Amino acid sequence: MNATILPTFIVPINQAHFNLNTSNVAGFLGGDEVIAAMATVHLYRGRRWLGWYNSPGSYTVAKKFGQLSSSRFWDGLFPGPNLTPAEVFGLDGKPGPRYWGVFSGTEMITGHLAYLMVQRSKEVEPEAEVEGRETTPLSVTIVDVGDADVKHLDRAPMMSIHHALLAAIPITISLATCITSAASGDWLAFSLIMLGIISSGVSCLVMGTAQVEFASVKEAAPGVPPADGILLMRSDVVILRGAEKDIDPITKGKFDLKIPGGPEFRRIGLCSLLLLAQFLLQLLLIPQATTFGQIMFIVSLVASWAYNSFLSSLEPEKIQTDILLKALHHPPMLKIALKNRAAQAVFACLVLSDNTRRPPNSDFKPKEVLQCFIPNETRVWNTWRDKVVEELEKHGEEKSFDLSSSDLSEFKVGEKDLLKSLLRDARNAYQGYQNHIHKIRSISSSNEERPS
Repeated sequence: MNATILPTFIVPINQAHFNLNTSNVAGFLGGDEVIAAMATVHLYRGRRWLGWYNSPGSYTVAKKFGQLSSSRFWDGLFPGPNLTPAEVFGLDGKPGPRYWGVFSGTEMITGHLAYLMVQRSKEVEPEAEVEGRETTPLSVTIVDVGDADVKHLDRAPMMSIHHALLAAIPITISLATCITSAASGDWLAFSLIMLGIISSGVSCLVMGTAQVEFASVKEAAPGVPPADGILLMRSDVVILRGAEKDIDPITKGKFDLKIPGGPEFRRIGLCSLLLLAQFLLQLLLIPQATTFGQIMFIVSLVASWAYNSFLSSLEPEKIQTDILLKALHHPPMLKIALKNRAAQAVFACLVLSDNTRRPPNSDFKPKEVLQCFIPNETRVWNTWRDKVVEELEKHGEEKSFDLSSSDLSEFKVGEKDLLKSLLRDARNAYQGYQNHIHKIRSISSSNEERPS
C-alpha cells in the first residue's frame, strides 16, 4: 500500500538554487533589541505569554542570560561574571549621585533607585524661577517623601490591549511562514522556524516567572533625626525631605528580582542551552533549505526583530520609576529654576533650614551646606560663606547681604567686584525663597494629607 503524500505547491524560485546565506544573521541580528525586549518580560503582567515567535539574536541572548546560572557546568558553558538577576535584567547597576544627610551627617554614593529618582526629577517642569545673574541654568527639586511602603510592592502593570495585539503580529507571521514552508514541501525550514518559536516562547515563559521586589532595607532606629538631605549632581539638585524609613529605600535600597530555582537557576540555564542549540542548528541547516524556505525564515526574523525593537523602545527605566514612585505613594515634587551656583546653594540651604521642619536642637549647619555646593577655599568664597551664614542665622531680623567698606578694604578691586556679585546672588536667592515659600511648604502639607 502506498504511503500518503501530503500535497505541496511548486515554488518556481526554488528552481534557481539560489542560496541567501541567512545563517549569518540568524543568531546575531537584533541581539541587543531582544535583550532589551526580554528585560520587559517581568515589568508587564501577561508579557511572558507572548513570546511565541521566531526571534533573532538567540546566541547573544543565550550568552547574556546563561551567565545567571551559577555552577561549574554552567560557568564552563557560559563563561563570564555571575551577575545577579537584577543586574542582568537592568534593575540594578546604574550609579546614583552623592547623597548627604544634613541632620544625620550620612554621606554616601547612592545606587539605582536614587538614579531613577533623579531621572524622574529631570522630567519635572520648573514652577518658578529665581531672578538674578545668569551663568548656567540650574535647578533645585524638592521631593517630600512620606509613608513609603516597600514591603508590599505593587505588581507590575498589566500589558495593554494594543501591546498584546502588536505581539500577535510576529506570532502570526512566524506561524504562517512555518505552515507555508511545510506546504511548499520544505520541512527543514518548517522545523527551524518552529524551533525558533518554541525556544523563544519557552524562554520568555520561564524568565517571566520573576517578580520585582525591593531588597530589604533595615528599619531605622527609634529617635533618629529626619533624613532630609541632598542628591547632588553637576547642575541639578534634588532635596529629599522625610523620615529615615521613607528616604532609606531611595538612598540605600534597591530592586531585587526573585526567580524560582535560585541561586543556581537551572531553568534559566536550560533555556539558554535551548537558545544556543537553536543558534547552532539554524547556523548549520538553514543553508540546506530551499530558497523559498529561506525567504520564509527571513520574513519571520524581520517581523520578530521589528517587534523586539518596539519592546526595547518602551523604556524599562520609566516603568521601574513608576513602580518606585507607586511604592512611595507618588511623593509631591516642586522644581525651582535658578541661574547660578551661588544662588542655588543659598536657596537649597534655606529650604533645608526651614524652621517648620527642623527638629529641636538639631545639628544643622548652614555653612556645611554651602561648602557642599561650593567647596572653594579662596578668601572671597570663605568671606561669602561667613556673611551668608551670618545673615541666615538671624531670626526675625531684616537680612542684609552687604559688606561694609571696612570689610571690603582688604580685598583687591577684582575680588571686591566678585564678592559683591556673589552677595547679590545670595540676596536674590533669599528673595526668591520668600516669594515661593508658600509653594515649598504646601507640598509638605499635601504630603501629610495623603492617605496611607
